[in-house]
Amino acid sequence: MGVVIKVGMADLKTAKAPDILTTLGLGSCIGIALWDSTTKIGGLAHIMLPDSTKIRNNSNIAKFADTGIVELVRQMEALGVPKRRLVAKIAGGAKMFEVSGTTSVGNIGEKNAIASKKVLEELGIPILAEDTGLNYGRTVELDCSNGDYIIKAVGKSVKTI
Repeated sequence: MGVVIKVGMADLKTAKAPDILTTLGLGSCIGIALWDSTTKIGGLAHIMLPDSTKIRNNSNIAKFADTGIVELVRQMEALGVPKRRLVAKIAGGAKMFEVSGTTSVGNIGEKNAIASKKVLEELGIPILAEDTGLNYGRTVELDCSNGDYIIKAVGKSVKTI
């Protein structure tokens, strides 16, 4: 059994089998898991917002889909994983609050999911599975030994994608 490595909000980390990467409480945030079956190296990013270009002085690149995913790929390439071997699984992007009208606060979860998928597509990384949307938070674990992405939510059965 490996070590469980915690990824905080607006954070990203890499690990190698048999370790497990986990992030707690994905509400409107997205947990992007990247994995390479050859080296058994995985990466997990906890993205809070879709687009870094909308915010000034953002020093935290892990907070945004556009910069966080690119940085996670860069770190995995630095560990010897070619980008062409990476596969992705994503979870989160819940609509945590009912907001009337069309405010920009609206459905940030959906915006995060769309932005994450767009960045992965631009990078040529296939998304094998996703568990996004709805109205509940999720805790996720990426098992680097087999690429399983385990999703836990209060009052729901554990799901592996």
